[in-house]
Amino acid sequence: MMNFNLSFYKEKRVFVTGHTGFKGSWLCKMLANVGAIVTGYSLNPPTSPSLFEIAAIEQDIHSVIGDIRDYSSLKAAFDGAEPEIVLHLAAQPIVRDSYKAPAYTYETNVMGTVNILECVRNSTCVKSFLNVTTDKVYLNKEWGWGYRENEELDGYDPYSNSKSCSELVTHSYKNSFFSDGRVAISTARAGNVIGGGDFANDRIIPDCICAAIKHEDIVVRNPFSTRPYQHVLEPLYAYLMIAAMQYEDGKYAGYYNVGPDDVDCFQTGALVDLFVKHWGDDIQWINHYDGGPHEANFLKLDCSKLKTTFGWKPHWNLDKAIAMVVEWSKCWVDNGDIRVCMDNEIRELVV
Repeated sequence: MMNFNLSFYKEKRVFVTGHTGFKGSWLCKMLANVGAIVTGYSLNPPTSPSLFEIAAIEQDIHSVIGDIRDYSSLKAAFDGAEPEIVLHLAAQPIVRDSYKAPAYTYETNVMGTVNILECVRNSTCVKSFLNVTTDKVYLNKEWGWGYRENEELDGYDPYSNSKSCSELVTHSYKNSFFSDGRVAISTARAGNVIGGGDFANDRIIPDCICAAIKHEDIVVRNPFSTRPYQHVLEPLYAYLMIAAMQYEDGKYAGYYNVGPDDVDCFQTGALVDLFVKHWGDDIQWINHYDGGPHEANFLKLDCSKLKTTFGWKPHWNLDKAIAMVVEWSKCWVDNGDIRVCMDNEIRELVV
């Protein structure tokens, strides 16, 4: 791997949108652990319970509660932070919720991106900006090979499509306002993430944990859909690497897929089998398709660009990732020290 160490972020001023979410909370913990000066801007935690509260992330950073759609509030927080690096994670992230509230999804995911880029455009302190999107930005042709960064963008459902639009907004701002290179701008398209502390609705691992705690059968609504699953720390490490490398040299700015190796593109049913193995207690799962809205059946990423550019590779396979999820979840169920558990997992991944 290239000369990247998380200690790069020591005393760097970093602005994180969406910091109260699942990924945002893990990201803030990683940054705080190496001495970054972090300001987060987000709505209140999206779930109850939430990782943000369980892990007491607020004690590590400056947390501002606000709506990414509210430009004046965002800009006040942004200007107060004077960030050198901006990591944009704020989003309405659930496919099924996007069918229920499409306008809100577009307002948050598209205009939210416009608003944070306006803050960057009107600042003099930012050197590196990363917009975190999703593997679902691509026009999904249900083919058997991975999508590359130059494939057509055209997500199907309102969530996926709004993230495609967020990509296009970022491309336009990059060309229109930052072609002089004063700010290095990238987007990162990540696959499905799993990890301790994800309490979102309509996600397979939170569903597994909830059922296991209650000693109920796990209900799997689409066991034959294939997804690229990875532990949440994998893409977060990659985001931090991209933002740091382009901070040092603008030639690294671009568009990057961040996903697991092909061997960890699993059918959902096989993923649940791994969970059952690691959790124990004789739990089992049942197939129960509920006739819900359209979701992709087959989707995976070609991550060659990230690998060849930075020498990056996944740290953990899916079996290890599931083991980490179960370890965190049992720590939580047993009222263990969640912050220590998170620190241990972060240390194990990045060493």
